[in-house]
Amino acid sequence: MISVIIPAYNESKSIGKVVETVQEILNENQINNFEILVIDDGSSDDTGNKAEESSAKVIKHPHNAGYGHSLKTGIMSASNDTIVIIDADLTYPVNAIPELIRKYHEGFDMVVGARTGKYYRESIMKSLLRIILKFLVEFTAGRSIPDINSGLRVFSKKTITNYLQHLCNTFSFTTSLTLAYMMTGKFVEYIPIEYGKRMGVSKVRLFRESLRTLQYITQSIIYYNPLKLFILLSGLCFMLSVLAFSITLFLNINLLYYVGIGGVFSSLIIFCLGLLSDLLKQVVDK
Repeated sequence: MISVIIPAYNESKSIGKVVETVQEILNENQINNFEILVIDDGSSDDTGNKAEESSAKVIKHPHNAGYGHSLKTGIMSASNDTIVIIDADLTYPVNAIPELIRKYHEGFDMVVGARTGKYYRESIMKSLLRIILKFLVEFTAGRSIPDINSGLRVFSKKTITNYLQHLCNTFSFTTSLTLAYMMTGKFVEYIPIEYGKRMGVSKVRLFRESLRTLQYITQSIIYYNPLKLFILLSGLCFMLSVLAFSITLFLNINLLYYVGIGGVFSSLIIFCLGLLSDLLKQVVDK
């Protein structure tokens, strides 16, 4: 028994096809007792009606509240514990869902479709931002993550409910979900999937969403493992101090010597603050 949640905002051209394909794939693989919930996030087109015509259960937001908010609505409204999320724009392969479900039943807390292919790479700017955010998320989680914000996932409603209030309401929802699971010791598995060409126009505002993702990465570190952030800042200060000392040694710029001294002291202070924040977190957790 599973619940498939599809957040949709102005996706009237593709939503019917997505719902019908999900139904076909689940029936072909003898996955019975499923429900399909489409969260119409304040669409100004015919998205909701198209979804209803395809026999999906439709929940409508009175106005656009965001991708993450739509997923939260769907999760809390789901009748089953096993949750599958997938986008409404035909970019994710629906036929990968049964494989993700099978892997999930092996004991993982979450199984994610890791996107591959030419449509995933897209522009140079988008690829560069993904590399930067991937590095930050992997540093935060302390493990390799093939795809930090894939929108095709399987997880438990019971498990994710404890995290929902800390997860982002916009497109960074999946990134914040990845970090929440990783930093609390949950078992997460990735399965490669072929990412397809999008139908319609993307709703993602690249620069703004990248900044918002960076904000949630920082908040996740502070909430789950604050010492890691202070170690990073302390290390940066120490590296700048070493650079200042090196320039002073070779170029005799005495001013930078005092900058280096200040950097060393700043590095020590930041590290001590990190220890204090980690201690406070342990006290609060108890």
